[in-house]
Amino acid sequence: MAAKDPGEMRENAPADASTAEAPVRRRSAVRAELTPAVTLFAHPRLHRLGERFLLESLAAGKEVAISRNSPDFTRPKERLGGPLADPFLSRKPLRLIPGTAGSVLLDPGDGSQVVVSGEPLSAPREFSVQDIAEGVTLELGGRVGLLLHLTRSTDDDEPDALGMVGASLGIRHVRQRIEQVAALSVPVLIRGETGTGKELIARAIHEHGPRRQRPFISVNLAAVPKELAAAELFGARKGAFTGAVRDQKGVFLAANGGTLFLDEVGEAPPEVQVILLRVLETGELYPVGAHQPVKVDVRLLAATDAQLEAQIEEGRFKAPLLHRLAGYVIHVPPLRERREDIGLLFHHFAREEMTALGAARQMTAGDAYAEPWLPVGLASKLVRCAWPGNIRQLRNVARRLVIDNRGKPSLSLDAELQRELTSPAAPTATPPVAPTTPEVKRRRASNITEAELVAALRECDWDLNPTADRLGVARASLYDLIQRHPNIRTAGRLSAAEISRCHQECQGDLQSMARRLEVSRKALARRLKELGLDNPLR
Repeated sequence: MAAKDPGEMRENAPADASTAEAPVRRRSAVRAELTPAVTLFAHPRLHRLGERFLLESLAAGKEVAISRNSPDFTRPKERLGGPLADPFLSRKPLRLIPGTAGSVLLDPGDGSQVVVSGEPLSAPREFSVQDIAEGVTLELGGRVGLLLHLTRSTDDDEPDALGMVGASLGIRHVRQRIEQVAALSVPVLIRGETGTGKELIARAIHEHGPRRQRPFISVNLAAVPKELAAAELFGARKGAFTGAVRDQKGVFLAANGGTLFLDEVGEAPPEVQVILLRVLETGELYPVGAHQPVKVDVRLLAATDAQLEAQIEEGRFKAPLLHRLAGYVIHVPPLRERREDIGLLFHHFAREEMTALGAARQMTAGDAYAEPWLPVGLASKLVRCAWPGNIRQLRNVARRLVIDNRGKPSLSLDAELQRELTSPAAPTATPPVAPTTPEVKRRRASNITEAELVAALRECDWDLNPTADRLGVARASLYDLIQRHPNIRTAGRLSAAEISRCHQECQGDLQSMARRLEVSRKALARRLKELGLDNPLR
């Protein structure tokens, strides 16, 4: 685990960090590359969940008709498929008609009843590109559920490749990132909300890399007491402290030759951050009570749901540690941005639970006229849910539904679960905050262009608080926005050589340095302190 220069780390990191969430969060920027599609999230034949039909004809100005007998839905990467073919659906089609500026007009016609996002549709309704990007649920005839959404017409990988279920843009992009970095030795920082499957991604990197036959050790840094951190991480010699009756290996040595996964790295106490940084810089560690360093060779993976940039600004996380960890960054999309995957994921988790109960055959429809095991109304609620707990919450809901409805022909919600699925989303790691000035309106950070962001930063002298107010976004969202644009300079992305040269030319005047380097004055002051340079706040 050779030490790397922070400047080298800066050059390696942004290539991924800037684009990892682009297919999900910056939908407007890639709109020209995307195609509307309808994906099955509910069907009496559960094996059909995830099949889709690309609405490419809409781009050519042609309408699309959907009925019992057409069109043919196929699973990504497969050529053969079939129509919806449910006997309760009408042969009379509903029509999807191209509108202006990429919108789509849905005409229900006089065939099957259509329910849109939980509301019956009795007249034509138009959906904007933004509506489609967020996903629109369509319930047909009380039996079949379709999600109208955006996707790419080309399939980059298998829908369940690398052990990750789903074919949404976000999860396909994550799989691409894993394939790009798995064979390398660079450290990887996996970022995403709680419950999005960050440890699953870490295991996929390990299992598809050259260390797959070696140990994979996972440690939750939030659960490591600072008093025991050195012994837990680096081990201890017999007699090093009271109770040390034998040599203790520690997680770094346990993972030697393999992969060490540091979960919840943003929750590590400052004392733990210091000892972590030391071993990452030198590749050597001192077990407690040892007098000679021990060389260690581990592939380091880390994960966090915290806004580390905000913690750095507040002095709660060390910038050099972030630079060491973020050799390559993978952003994991939240479940609410993967709505076309929810039906597949629920089926996957429910089948696991039903198999454990010995009742998996109950999920297979025998009679085409029987009530579906997964009712379309319930499936639609699942797809529309905000899922603040993400995949972990979905798995728990699937388990509760299976247990509560054991032996019944179809699933139903109790009052408690009904409230959980319809309650507002819990705050995420980046909760929105009200603007400080009444004339500023809240905006979507994903709609802000790089040029607009740079202009606002310059107008505000790279002070992040007024910049966030000017753009109408939360400050935490501003950190995330800057992270996704590698061309925007930050103090953390500057090399030590560039800072030292500017320090000399500006004779240590912090304000002049910040103006010339075009970075935050506070963040630059911290970098100067880390580099041992004089940094008077002038």
